[in-house]
Amino acid sequence: MEKLRIVFMGTPDFAVGILDTIYTNNYEIVGVITAPDKPAGRGQKLSESAVKKYAVEKGLRILQPTNLKSEEFLEELKSLNANLQVVVAFRMLPEVVWRMPKLGTFNLHASLLPNYRGAAPINWAIINGEKKTGVTTFFIDEKIDTGAMILHKETEIGKSETAGELHDRLMNIGSEAVIETLSLIENRKATTQIQKETEDIKTAYKLNKDNCKIDWTKSGEQIFNLIRGLCPYPSAWSFIKDEDKEWNVKFYDTSFNKENHNYSVGKIITTKKEMKIAVQNGFIEINSLQFPGKKKMQTHELLNGIQFSKEAIAF
Repeated sequence: MEKLRIVFMGTPDFAVGILDTIYTNNYEIVGVITAPDKPAGRGQKLSESAVKKYAVEKGLRILQPTNLKSEEFLEELKSLNANLQVVVAFRMLPEVVWRMPKLGTFNLHASLLPNYRGAAPINWAIINGEKKTGVTTFFIDEKIDTGAMILHKETEIGKSETAGELHDRLMNIGSEAVIETLSLIENRKATTQIQKETEDIKTAYKLNKDNCKIDWTKSGEQIFNLIRGLCPYPSAWSFIKDEDKEWNVKFYDTSFNKENHNYSVGKIITTKKEMKIAVQNGFIEINSLQFPGKKKMQTHELLNGIQFSKEAIAF
């Protein structure tokens, strides 16, 4: 049995959970590749990735290439003498990188492949109302999330579970999947399954302002799924108009109550402590939201300082 010498590649918090599990299971990590530091905030101070912060804390060797094809980076990567690379929430790798280690390069993806290939699998599984999701490990090839699969782990999605809650659960499930995959590879027991290409494969498109905007003419179930699928980040949003005022508002914690009514779609109904928005088959109850220039707050806090007229509408 050949001892694994691992290079880990990743950037956000999700990747940190996986890296920590590899580290605490005493695998040898010879290098960590993560995104370069970026200016952030009003002062534009350089901000380190979550993975870099963890790697610094553990004294791991860190590489932060801007160009994954540069001779300097490739030489440095080669000098680490890794025999396996593990990728979690990083960027697309050139072939010269993923082919480098003898035992290959595998990726952990937060969906049940081949469904939800792409940038935002956790969000889209909830937005589309899926009842289950999971994680997949697979060997990287020249396309995005299409390589031969090593193993799947499934989990049910809760009826009101948010993307943030599912993210944390999948990080734990993904940690287990990566450790199992490492063991299979280390013991030369890894078998793979080719992903089948079918017409009905669902895609995890990159999130943007347009696909995060609430369309109040959709069903209550669809709107509720969109809001929880984007909570807490990047968050679903909509305009609210009341007389001569208009705001761009983010929505977080909501619920959907199915019932018949005669209100027009988007109509805002409030009491002193509660706020709901009429949709075609019921009401979206708003529990927390954020107005521009203000912090996220509970609805009753907002209604202490603002009163909506009977003309108020979300659109």
